[in-house]
Amino acid sequence: MFSFKQLEAIYWIAQLGGFEAASRHLNTTQSAISKRIKELESALSTELFDRNYRQARLSEKGEEMLLIAKRLLEQRDLAIEQFSTPEIVERRLRIGVTELTAMTWLPRLVRLVRTHYPKVVIEPDVDLSVNLRDKLLADEVDIIITPDAFAEARFSLIPLAMVRSVWMCKPGLLPTSRVLRMHELASHTILTQGNMSGTGIIYDRWFKSQTISSANSISCNSLVALIGLTVSGLGVSYLPEQCLSSLVERGALEIVQTSPALPEISYVALYRGERKSVFISSIIMLAQECCDFSDLFQTDEVDTDDIGLKVKGRSGVDLF
Repeated sequence: MFSFKQLEAIYWIAQLGGFEAASRHLNTTQSAISKRIKELESALSTELFDRNYRQARLSEKGEEMLLIAKRLLEQRDLAIEQFSTPEIVERRLRIGVTELTAMTWLPRLVRLVRTHYPKVVIEPDVDLSVNLRDKLLADEVDIIITPDAFAEARFSLIPLAMVRSVWMCKPGLLPTSRVLRMHELASHTILTQGNMSGTGIIYDRWFKSQTISSANSISCNSLVALIGLTVSGLGVSYLPEQCLSSLVERGALEIVQTSPALPEISYVALYRGERKSVFISSIIMLAQECCDFSDLFQTDEVDTDDIGLKVKGRSGVDLF
C-alpha cells in the first residue's frame, strides 16, 4: 500500500519543516520527495498536507499518518539493527567535531569506525561548537563532540574526557619564573576564543565568576589561528596544554603559571535523545575508547579486541 521511502518523506518533511530540507536529508531531489507524497496521498485517498499554506503543514489526516510512519520506521530500524552485524551495516555517520578533536584523535576514531563498520560512510563536519549544536537541533548531524557548554533538554550527553588548558605566550612576553595573579595577566592583551566556541563560552563564564576583565582583548573563533596569534607574540591565551607541549619544548610557546589556575574543560558526545540506537551507542562507545587530547594528529593503532566484543552487541544489549 505504501513504501518506507514514502513514510520517510512525510516523516522528514514534518521533522525538518519542508520538502527541500527533507530532500537534502534523504539525499534526493525535491521533486522526488513531492512525488513520494503524491503517491502516498493517492494510495490513501486523502490529502496529507494543507495546500492553503506556503510552508509544509500537515492536515489532520497527515498528523495521524505521521504517527503511524514514525512507529513503522522505528520498528524497521530496530529490526535492521537487531539482525544486522556491524560488518554489513550500510548507512551514513554524520559526526560533528571541533577543531581540537579534528587536530588530535579524530584520525583514530575514523580508523576504528572503518574497522567495525566498513560499509558506513563517514561524513565529518568540523565547525564551531555553537554551529554544531544548531546542526544537531536541525537534525543535520547524528552526533557532535564538543565542550560541555550547552544545557539542552533534547540532547543526551555522554562524557568523554577532560581537557586541561593553561595560559601560554611567546617566550619573554610575560614573567614565567613566578605564579601570576589574574589581575597581572589581565593587564596584557588577552587572546580568547569567541562566543561561538564551546571553550570560549565556558571560560567567559568562569572569567565573569572570578570578576576578571581585560582592557584589551582579541577574540578568535579558530583554534589554529589563536595558536598562531599567540606564537606571534600578540598576547597571552588559554590553550590545550598536552597537545601543544612540542611547541613549548622547542621554545615557540611558554606556559604562564596563574592563580587561580584555569578549570579543566569537559568534552562530551551529544545526540538527540529520540535518535538513540544501537549504532549511535556503538559509535559513542568507540569515541570513549579513543578520545585522547594529548597528541596532535594521532594515527596509531588502538587495541580493538575488547571493543569489538562490545560493539557487536545487538539491540538487546545496554551499551552504557
